[in-house]
Amino acid sequence: MGPGQRKRLIEIIHSLTDRIKEAKLNGWLGEAEGLRVSLHAASKMLTSVDQAHARSTARITDLGLPQIRQP
Repeated sequence: MGPGQRKRLIEIIHSLTDRIKEAKLNGWLGEAEGLRVSLHAASKMLTSVDQAHARSTARITDLGLPQIRQP
């Protein structure tokens, strides 16, 4: 999943959080637990996307000094 999907992951996390609250209010403990598992997975995926983005923008490639060869 690319960095462009970050916004969508945040929407999913908010939705799951709301659904967990609703499930708890209705006493649907099994549903709440399943949603918590999904929330955990989505949170891990968001962290992974953020870390990958940080690694890709923070990298500097050392190309070394050019060597001039004498004929």
